[in-house]
Amino acid sequence: MKEVLVERPTKEVALLRINRPDARNALNQEVRSQLASHFHELGQASDVRAIVLTGGDDVFAAGADIRAMVDCGSIEMMLRNTQRMWQMITACPKPIIAAVNGFAWGGGCELAMHADIIIAGETASFAQPEVKVGIMPGAGGTQRLLRAVGKFKALKMLLTGLPVSAQEASDMGLVSEVVADGIVQERAIEIATLIAALPPLAIAQIKEVAIAGMDASLETALMLERKAFQLLFASRDKSEGMQAFLEKRKPDFHGV
Repeated sequence: MKEVLVERPTKEVALLRINRPDARNALNQEVRSQLASHFHELGQASDVRAIVLTGGDDVFAAGADIRAMVDCGSIEMMLRNTQRMWQMITACPKPIIAAVNGFAWGGGCELAMHADIIIAGETASFAQPEVKVGIMPGAGGTQRLLRAVGKFKALKMLLTGLPVSAQEASDMGLVSEVVADGIVQERAIEIATLIAALPPLAIAQIKEVAIAGMDASLETALMLERKAFQLLFASRDKSEGMQAFLEKRKPDFHGV
């Protein structure tokens, strides 16, 4: 059985579905490896303009697979090089929308935070409970969470291991939008489809500059923004978009 399924709900939107229902979609090495491979391939695919990541209707991902770690030592964990797998998601140039139902705990929360937009169902919950089994987050859970919600909210989650509801996550800035459980994937695909209809070069530059500028000085970040803004004036999509606006018609973008 494939641990990660690839679907194409629309021509320009790809959907990745974690497929370990019996293990509540726990992230083992095979899941991480398949996610890395798919994100790399989809990131290079010219016909894909946005990617939806989900775990299904009941659970997003309930954390790392503890059974696969219980007997591991430090050197074995180091040699797994799991950071290289996560890096494939981080490096994906296409917008990623996480559709979260149920648990997004531990590695599942870290995985969701690799997305650019998070759509959560009303009964979804987010947690970094690693401290409860004697370890700590190891795939960005301390750093991405801190950057997303600030020191005080992040450390409450990290030091207690307690989950937060979807609405709490939204209020603290961890979730983009909360919707009814039954329409989470539908809403994520809707947003992905909307993004896919926009000029791909502009979308790629916005994502790259926004993320690169987060940890830069304001002066440097503004310079990156300015250069990307100027670069887009060389694109045909810029001419098409502005001409369509003036002619009051729908633009036809091709990513050139």
